[in-house]
Amino acid sequence: MGLMDRVRGQFIDIIEFLDDSRDTIVWRFPRQGNEIKMGAQLVVREGQSAVFVNEGTIADVFQPGTFTLETRNLPILSDLKGWKYGFNSPFKAEVYFVATRQFTDFKWGTQNPITLRDPEFGMVRLRAFGTYALRVADPAKLLRQLVGTDPQFRTEEVGEFLRQTIVSKLAPAIANAKVPALDLAANQETIANALAPALSESLAEMGIAIPRFLIENISLPPEVEAALDKRTQMGVLGNLDQYTKFQAANAIEDAANNPSGGNSGLGIGVGVALGQQVAAAMSQQPSAPPAAAAGGAGAAGAAVPPPLPNATPPIFIAVNNQQVGPIPAADLPARIGSGELTRETLVWREGMPSWVPASTVPDVAKLFGATPPPLPPQG
Repeated sequence: MGLMDRVRGQFIDIIEFLDDSRDTIVWRFPRQGNEIKMGAQLVVREGQSAVFVNEGTIADVFQPGTFTLETRNLPILSDLKGWKYGFNSPFKAEVYFVATRQFTDFKWGTQNPITLRDPEFGMVRLRAFGTYALRVADPAKLLRQLVGTDPQFRTEEVGEFLRQTIVSKLAPAIANAKVPALDLAANQETIANALAPALSESLAEMGIAIPRFLIENISLPPEVEAALDKRTQMGVLGNLDQYTKFQAANAIEDAANNPSGGNSGLGIGVGVALGQQVAAAMSQQPSAPPAAAAGGAGAAGAAVPPPLPNATPPIFIAVNNQQVGPIPAADLPARIGSGELTRETLVWREGMPSWVPASTVPDVAKLFGATPPPLPPQG
């Protein structure tokens, strides 16, 4: 430093700090040889404290206000200096301005997942991130524990240390909350409000407090989230059978709307096949009853032998809209006698395309006997 700087320093009588960085926590006032004139003006603004350090010992701490530096308002420094008679000579002391406002630009996050036991999923791994605010609660403790002789102590110098402290407290806080993983989002504020005082208590020995702590998100591993998405989709779809039919109908429409391209024939074929499946699934007409639908061994799933050569195959009849059979040909006269089988009764046997009236089946119609023709008109 040149001669003029040394002289200029002797005439400076205002000690203040105007912070334009927004990230400076502690700033040491520069002075040639740390000399301060007796009677100088100390200006401490709101959100600041001024700490006087004499030969490594914290002497006095000033809160916001304007002070004229003299022996009566520097009691501890006066005792250290031994000013018994109030000499007005310059004195040596370091002045540190400490920002006591809230610093709100701190972020935290879990670098590695936290493993917890969940009542529904078992062992789960969680990640979380958020923001928090820092405030200097005790400037003297901060200087002793963290700052030391650093002329400019910034937020970046303490950010990583605070992040590690937060993560170490986060896992016990979530575990003690006893909240299932799926309900953590609804309880983030409660967990954060409980964590802020715990962090402030842990950092109190360093003069730091955490007045505000926020959890922005708590997330599960990607594979667990993917499984939850699938489960959610199933819940939204509801009836999977109806959804399959709906998707098949959409595929038919898409194939019909896209006849161009090299795969048009394939698309039409797929559409026709899907259409047949949908038509079969949604059809309300009764299908041809299998021979195994009757009771006995056929109903139990055993193989049903074919009818004997030249034997009349059994037949099914419709009685009160109910399928009855198979009925051997030898039992049909008894059914006619009981009134279950009439000429108009619908019947079906293997090989028929659909149900028909009994009078249209020759071997059944003859069981009703010949019906005489009407009499000729009388002349």
